[in-house]
Amino acid sequence: MEINRDLILLLLPIIILQLILLSIAIIDLIRNEQTNGPKWIWALVIILINIVGPIIYLIFGRRP
Repeated sequence: MEINRDLILLLLPIIILQLILLSIAIIDLIRNEQTNGPKWIWALVIILINIVGPIIYLIFGRRP
């Protein structure tokens, strides 16, 4: 099975964006002592909901 090179080049920026958002959100979740809701739920949201999960956490999960 040959993977189309154009498809890889198209998906690469999305994969990089996902990894960056995931890393930032997880690090922020670990560093903050208080969040809007239980930390374990936010961890599941960040990990299981691709690209949108970390954005949701960074907007709604953090306390000001």
